[in-house]
Amino acid sequence: MSEKSPLRVLVIDDSAYSRRMIVSLLERSPLIEVADVARDGEEALRKALTLKIDLITLDLEMPRMDGFTFLRMLMAQKPTPVLVVSGLGGREDVWKALELGAVDFVTKPTRRAAPELATIEAELVRKVLASRELRIDRVRERLRHAPEPTAGPARSAPRVVVVGASTGGPAALLQLFGAITDTGNCAFLVAQHMPEGFTRSFAERLARTTAFEAREAENGDTPALGTILIAPGGRHFALEASGGRVVARISEAEPADRFAPSIDRLFISAAKHYGPDLLAVVLTGMGDDGASGALTVKRAGGNVIAESEETAVIYGMPRQAVRVGAVDAVLPLYAIPNAIQNGFARESAKRERTES
Repeated sequence: MSEKSPLRVLVIDDSAYSRRMIVSLLERSPLIEVADVARDGEEALRKALTLKIDLITLDLEMPRMDGFTFLRMLMAQKPTPVLVVSGLGGREDVWKALELGAVDFVTKPTRRAAPELATIEAELVRKVLASRELRIDRVRERLRHAPEPTAGPARSAPRVVVVGASTGGPAALLQLFGAITDTGNCAFLVAQHMPEGFTRSFAERLARTTAFEAREAENGDTPALGTILIAPGGRHFALEASGGRVVARISEAEPADRFAPSIDRLFISAAKHYGPDLLAVVLTGMGDDGASGALTVKRAGGNVIAESEETAVIYGMPRQAVRVGAVDAVLPLYAIPNAIQNGFARESAKRERTES
């Protein structure tokens, strides 16, 4: 796939209306070509294995072979970037699909979505085009090499950890927090680029599948040891002083905002209140959100870890954090849990900045 050739997409959905809608939205971009469509999992797998496809949009509820079985077989036989297209009612299914190798998701258009069509189109096209920077071998590596559980109490662990992620982030976060067994010495604050309506269920999944108490952040929440506060989808999460405490402040996104939630906003506000007690972690994602915030953390005396190219599905955000000189350590995902819990050597990012 060259930078100039259109991305070839296979659209999979058992609903004729949804297929037409998705195809129509994608074909408005001259950078995307809909190579074919499929109505069920068996037809989808046959076409995915025989056609030249750059990306697949996938409905999870299908006859003859469901989306989960399709994903397992696809990733075993011909790993291909998969973008889940799901309704709000399928949130739990989305998290399972991401753990099986899907790289991202968008909210499925409905017959009543006409007023939101422009927003749906922009998000769908943006995430499809992001696959040009996506490394599917990193997805396979992540599925094969999950982070190992941390061991022993931390002596030099930071008091507060802020984490930023975008494309590929939900699966990375599930693996990251699932590998941390000693939860009592850090408070975690997360900004994951995610649409409204999904972050609450994502927090609930983290709470069920990890040792942490996790929830969607609300105004007035205080960071506490052993907890994960997730920025609400489509809104900003920052920290402010109130009544002698540091509390969460949730604000609405503006039309001009590139990202909501903003990783930079969370990092910058946390650096102001926690200084050297803060660790920032920049995970997989396209673009540069988090780079400015990571530099602010560094200047305030905190430390910064960037996920390495070895495991990042898209290395854009970690690369930008390295380039601005904010990063103390560049680590694969499986090494980050131990680094958080037990401290980490200040590995120089100079070589990686030079190579980038």
